[in-house]
Amino acid sequence: MGFLSSFGGQPAKIKNGVYFSPGDECLQAILQFIRSAQNSLQVCVFTISDDRITQALIDAFRQGLEIKLLTDNEKLFDKGADIRELAKEGLEIRVDNTPNHMHHKFAVADHSHVLTGSYNWTRSAALYNHENVLVTNDKFIAAAYSRHFEELWAEMVPFR
Repeated sequence: MGFLSSFGGQPAKIKNGVYFSPGDECLQAILQFIRSAQNSLQVCVFTISDDRITQALIDAFRQGLEIKLLTDNEKLFDKGADIRELAKEGLEIRVDNTPNHMHHKFAVADHSHVLTGSYNWTRSAALYNHENVLVTNDKFIAAAYSRHFEELWAEMVPFR
């Protein structure tokens, strides 16, 4: 079970925590993070091929959440990659157009909470890999990740 904490005596909607896989801890942390975002979600991940995460993103988008997604251009063509499905739903997606891989795995909810770690947003990460996820509401960390996301967003090209 993940280590959870909250501050100020009242549990936060997005809880600070540390999670590990294999197992469903990391997946559940990601799903809870997506579902708890109130206004916006900046997602910067190498790839998404876990249908449960894809569906949570689609559901949040359909409920009016502003979602921007950055991903690696070469991973678009992997078997099981869900980026095309997310684009068909109308999510705003940009892809890396540099010779480097966009290998980040982080998300920022409402410019105030960060989810990051080694965990790839894939089903195999939950089943087979030793991975980790960290969720924090540290305002300096959230500002740095959000700023970096915006820098990458400006560099990358729209996915069509």
